[in-house]
Amino acid sequence: MMKLLVAVMVECALALSSSKISNSELSRRAMIQSSVATSFALLRAPTVSRGVTGPTDGNLVDLPPEAVRSYLQYRIPLQTASDFYLFELKDKLADVNQWGEVGELFVQSNNRGQGNPNRIEREFTNVFRILGLSMPPDTADEMRDAQFRFEKAMAKISKATGGIRRDLPVEIDKNAVPTALEGWEEGRLALNSFLASLNETTGLPEMKQIPSSGPSQIKDYGRSERRYIELKKKVRHHPLAYETTVTRSLTIPLLSGQTMHESWRPRTLDSMGSADDIWLHAGLLWNSRPG
Repeated sequence: MMKLLVAVMVECALALSSSKISNSELSRRAMIQSSVATSFALLRAPTVSRGVTGPTDGNLVDLPPEAVRSYLQYRIPLQTASDFYLFELKDKLADVNQWGEVGELFVQSNNRGQGNPNRIEREFTNVFRILGLSMPPDTADEMRDAQFRFEKAMAKISKATGGIRRDLPVEIDKNAVPTALEGWEEGRLALNSFLASLNETTGLPEMKQIPSSGPSQIKDYGRSERRYIELKKKVRHHPLAYETTVTRSLTIPLLSGQTMHESWRPRTLDSMGSADDIWLHAGLLWNSRPG
């Protein structure tokens, strides 16, 4: 682009120097102004669009304003939650020694006398609800159906894994693990339905769905497990985090320097308890890069 700009300016200068007809200083000035205007037009010409939608790029003009705001606010946390669902939760369900950690996903915290949603509600179902309520009626119905199916699947997982911990010896039903994994699969399908509805209503293929189980599942997913793990480690050791007053979800403005909501309260990491509650809403596009 710079070479093109220089070429235009040089051509204009040559035209001025070789012109045999120069009526006045005004004509020379008009020619220079014309060349400058052309150069700026070239510089401002549209280029290849970015893969990520922003609030001012005009890609969501067909959606209600509230739907646009909700989508831009929750798309990245929801995609990162999907990373957790595939990269971590599935393996935890296959190992009964990790079911104590699974059980914590369904435990509501009682901070300052207020009953806060558990992690599954915070990262999935509450986000489903907020997005669904902001969307056009037909899309909202599809999203609500996906939300109910996801909640049913999570209830199956909670029931299958409940009360089983590594430090608490209990007899485990032989069907417990298959039932838990069955709940995971039903949740995957429901989550994919929700993400598909988002992609369809926005017209953008930004939300990546979780492929079916198989040897190439993670590869077909198209997001980096390594970067996911790196992100989790960075968030765990980050000295500062933020909590939104709307969803009470935790996030860190890491790398991008941007937050996902206007109302943030700074809190130290040590006062938050488990760092696993923080990384999921890291609000980053970092993990979407290949590698």
